[in-house]
Amino acid sequence: MTPSTIHASAVLVGARAVLIRGPAGAGKSRLAFALIEAAQAGTLRFAALVGDDRVHLEGVHGRVLVRPAEGLGGLIEVRGLGIRRLPFEPLAVVGLVVDLRSAEGERLPPAALSTVVEGIPLPRLAVAADVDPLPMVLAALQTEALES
Repeated sequence: MTPSTIHASAVLVGARAVLIRGPAGAGKSRLAFALIEAAQAGTLRFAALVGDDRVHLEGVHGRVLVRPAEGLGGLIEVRGLGIRRLPFEPLAVVGLVVDLRSAEGERLPPAALSTVVEGIPLPRLAVAADVDPLPMVLAALQTEALES
């Protein structure tokens, strides 16, 4: 299957990547950089940029692989500073999808807790437009869901 390219950012956090989606200006790059900063501060054990602005996704053997789009590896947009260079991971397995400015973030219906990417179901966090996504993403990464 040919990889698809989407406007998104991805950060490897521990063993799995967080895929950050949302409309232009939603804060995808800002959240990606905040996750990397959280690792540098010791809040997370490890975080590294996979890709910013555009990433390639590919479903392989029941997993979604993410890699930076050609020519964008290691580049991230930092508001007020422009395009900056960071160390990056060339490939990661997606473990969580974060949708910024999501209308579903207001209500959290059960359907909002998962999504299908490249034909593969993944956990999903829907974040409303007026909510700082970092605390929610950190909580999702650092806690365990209760079975309902």
